[in-house]
Amino acid sequence: MRIVFFGTPEFAVASLERLIADGHDIAAVVTMPDKRGGRNHLVIESDVKKCALAHGLPLLQPEKLRDPEFIERLKSLEADLFVVIAFRMLPEMVWAMPPKGTFNLHASLLPRYRGAAPINWAIINGDTRTGVTTFFLSHEIDTGDIIAQREVDILPSDNVGSLYDRLMAVGADMTSETVKALENGDVRTIPQPEGEFVPAPKIFKETCRIDWNADAVAIHNKVRGLSPYPAAWSVMTLENGSELDAKIFETRPCDSSDVSTSEKNPAAGDVLIADGRLMVCTADGCLEILSIQPAGKKRMEAAAFLRGYHPVHFK
Repeated sequence: MRIVFFGTPEFAVASLERLIADGHDIAAVVTMPDKRGGRNHLVIESDVKKCALAHGLPLLQPEKLRDPEFIERLKSLEADLFVVIAFRMLPEMVWAMPPKGTFNLHASLLPRYRGAAPINWAIINGDTRTGVTTFFLSHEIDTGDIIAQREVDILPSDNVGSLYDRLMAVGADMTSETVKALENGDVRTIPQPEGEFVPAPKIFKETCRIDWNADAVAIHNKVRGLSPYPAAWSVMTLENGSELDAKIFETRPCDSSDVSTSEKNPAAGDVLIADGRLMVCTADGCLEILSIQPAGKKRMEAAAFLRGYHPVHFK
């Protein structure tokens, strides 16, 4: 099968590697243009670009997907199929081009979690299962007819990093199987159910701020759904009255035996320290912080953090 592959992050690399290993003819790889970032404004190349260069594949990095020169280049490749994973929304003039269509691999069980951050939101919302879906592109984002789906359990120990890795591997299998089915003409699609749409919008910094007035399990799931990156965060007030931002990576909901708060009558965000453990009050109890990173410092376990910092409140 002659394929043009569209993708940007690491999540897409596993599928690209699988298609190469399967012996498909990768006519070109399309990824985002290079950008500059970091303190030294160094050039940042996408993970998909690095993979394409390592395999000597033709590479396209269009600024605009409707650019006539880019469109003509795509047409000249005469690909049978376009495969899209974690890329920008394609215009119809692109996704309608190949004779076998254009399919996308999405990291959720569509129609649940349409949008840019489905893995994060599945954990944040406390789901116990998710999965991957391949579907044909259509006019609205993440709405096309479903080709195949596979479920994956979300474990209590999962954070977005561990679930990302599992879905990436399952997604590579699904991509390979979908291409083979299309090549053999063995595909039966189903329309996405109506009325079951759940949004999974892009994660911004303010999305990651913890509201300690929420219940402990909800905060715990938010921390899991943002760890290790971009990480939940809060502003902590120290004993000396100064304030400092801190990222929080691991937590554990407390039970009634962890600490007695009856005499303190704490408010949400108040800090409780017992036996070298760092706990923060929530709407319905407390949450133990296991791993934290104060601004300007490295990530550390709570016990090490308490040797150098004396927080009294998180907000």
